[in-house]
Amino acid sequence: MMDRETPNDADADDLEAAKQPDARSSRILRLVLMGTGPFAVPSFEALVNAGYTIPLVVTRPAREVKSRKGPPPSPVREFAAKHGFDLFDPPNINSSDAISRVAAAKPDLLVVCDFGQILSSDALAVAPLGGINLHGSLLPAYRGAAPVQWALLSGDPVTGISVIHMTPRLDGGPILAKAETAIGDDETSGELEHRLSLLGVDPTLASVAMLGDWDGQAVIGQPQDVTRVSRAPRLDKASGKIDWSKSMRMIDCHVRGMQPWPGAYTDLAVPGSDKPPIRIAIRAVTPVEGDTKSDDKPGTVVSDKELLVACADGLIRIDRLQVAGRSEVSAEEFLRGHRLPIGTVLG
Repeated sequence: MMDRETPNDADADDLEAAKQPDARSSRILRLVLMGTGPFAVPSFEALVNAGYTIPLVVTRPAREVKSRKGPPPSPVREFAAKHGFDLFDPPNINSSDAISRVAAAKPDLLVVCDFGQILSSDALAVAPLGGINLHGSLLPAYRGAAPVQWALLSGDPVTGISVIHMTPRLDGGPILAKAETAIGDDETSGELEHRLSLLGVDPTLASVAMLGDWDGQAVIGQPQDVTRVSRAPRLDKASGKIDWSKSMRMIDCHVRGMQPWPGAYTDLAVPGSDKPPIRIAIRAVTPVEGDTKSDDKPGTVVSDKELLVACADGLIRIDRLQVAGRSEVSAEEFLRGHRLPIGTVLG
């Protein structure tokens, strides 16, 4: 088994490496906060604690979900309710009505994170200092909706956060602050996203302070190198399908990058059955160390004692999995109820 290490949450080394300026400005700003998901909440809480005036919180409309479990949680909506802030949830932040509503709050600065809508130049112009955005990558890498997942899917050893002074171009504004951190060998995108949300707190505070002392004229921030831009498009459920012809490392990165959503999966044709293949969610895997390259077709099960699967350059051991409609189990538990002969092909 590989030795695996995960960095401590937003540890002192990460924050020291960021080398951010003093997080206090010479004046107390009026901030309109714009966010939807959990990534925004730690920085938003820190701005409250720092004493900034927050006349309005903007979030995306709640999704209608026909489920007995009810709608999914909305972390920023819950944040606003906790503090008693006015909440605004327009379907389109760039509509004239929405822009007028935000302008009425008389913000000095917009603070945007994990919002889910791109602000137009007219929307940004309602605040004299414009807007800043906390983004979950070391820009210009991974511009787009899923930067944390794509850093894992790409096998990057290091990632981080960037705070930019916003422009209408997606994630394209000058960089005000950055902080980086190593990606843990067994870290999932959910775990990494949580760490990055904490790592982003001090750079966000420092960036707000920087804008508070800005004269509105001087050059501010570091322009992004457009030759190094990469994209992080939104994932969908089909993105989770495992390609067993890839390397051990990339399959491991894929499984971790897809957790908790949309989840990695493979299909299994039940041996000796004419029933359609069953879908299996793969929750955890381990690359098998040593010279384990197999001549078998990628996706082939090569052991009936444990779930060892051939891939491009060796073997992957499936550790935890979940059959649709059932509870997650260990591979050992799964094999007690499912006979998978050597030579069974997944996918």
